[in-house]
Amino acid sequence: MEKPSVAVVGLGAIGTVLAAALLGNDPETMLVVRNARQRDEIRKDGITITGQLNCRVQVKNLFDGLAGLKEKNPALILICTKTFDLLPLLDCLKDVVGENTRIVSTQNGLGTEDVIAARFGAGSVLRMSLNFGASLTGACSAHVNFFNPPNHLGSLVSQNRNIGLMAARLFSNGGLYTECVDDIKLHVWKKMIMKSTMASICAVTGKTIRQALELPATKEIADACFREALAVARAMGWDIGCDYLTRATEYLEKVGVHKDSMCVDIANKTQTEIDFLGGKIVEYGRQTGVPTPHFATMTNLVRAMEQDYLRAS
Repeated sequence: MEKPSVAVVGLGAIGTVLAAALLGNDPETMLVVRNARQRDEIRKDGITITGQLNCRVQVKNLFDGLAGLKEKNPALILICTKTFDLLPLLDCLKDVVGENTRIVSTQNGLGTEDVIAARFGAGSVLRMSLNFGASLTGACSAHVNFFNPPNHLGSLVSQNRNIGLMAARLFSNGGLYTECVDDIKLHVWKKMIMKSTMASICAVTGKTIRQALELPATKEIADACFREALAVARAMGWDIGCDYLTRATEYLEKVGVHKDSMCVDIANKTQTEIDFLGGKIVEYGRQTGVPTPHFATMTNLVRAMEQDYLRAS
């Protein structure tokens, strides 16, 4: 199979980094941006990435809406938007996705691949678990704060393994080492237990991940949330391993002074992704009969903070 054509939908921090990695390997990569202003700035200046990945790339195929992809018929569509935009986006993709199109969720959260599969079928979905953090520094630039390789990519059906291998190779060739794995949901759980635990704690307290782990009060909450999430994962059929807490702490120590994106969302008074993070742990816990009192508390605190400013806007 020849190299697949790729479209990146959503150029926030993560989408910008992934787009730059792909463009460094394939200038024909297509980008779909939020609005005409962002389109014009990228068209003028290209994309610049600093930090753990350093590059500057020009963009040839740029659209400020999904309609532009219909004639291009990309083999892979990377969804890099926030999770709360997922359902509306899937509604818009129904006229773009063809029989041979594969949709790749690169988003934070648990279960995004299942939402896509419910709409387009399990054979249409791949999922990435990303092990880097990034922040926007401009309309067409981002800084990679950390990268703990590899990223992981996989499919829900074995028939998609070949295209998964090719997609992983594209990212690796662009400087973001990525492995294609058979058990992508396991890797998603390993990452999202950490993300779901620390996101709400950082959002409520305004602390960096390292500060939240060093302060005894927040460390106690984090330890309790970790245990709840591990119990939920086991009930869902995913045994994360007895040494998970040690490895998770080591991973998070490498992240260091990085502020979780939900902390930034709360500070900026924008919508958070709590429904696909702590909210999913609580939802799955109720489905499996596993108590999640600490996760429920932290999730409700984030929702209360979020609702206050969203209602006022």
